[in-house]
Amino acid sequence: MTDMHIDHRVLNDLREVMEDGYLKLVETFLEDSERRVGQLQAAKSAPELRAAAHSFKGSSSNMGAMVLASLCQQLEERAQRPPLYGIEDLISRIDLEYKEVERFYRAEKARISAG
Repeated sequence: MTDMHIDHRVLNDLREVMEDGYLKLVETFLEDSERRVGQLQAAKSAPELRAAAHSFKGSSSNMGAMVLASLCQQLEERAQRPPLYGIEDLISRIDLEYKEVERFYRAEKARISAG
């Protein structure tokens, strides 16, 4: 169930504050997130990984994707303690969680567009 992936209080606040801009916010989040997932997977160094995780954490948190934000925070903290053995598992958990969040926001986008 998507509810465990998204904090709906944050979402409702965003809808109220953004009003007509909410659809654009959702679209921008989806586009940015695709890029951020790619950055995490392509990162060649701890600083790159930390920076990508930090920015993904912020946008996820702002959009109410709290589990995703928490995983990104774990990755950000982990990247501060090289060597990075076993970090692939965390990146893959982020990837899986993002797929859930993405599914929710794609449905949200379709719902708004249809409304």
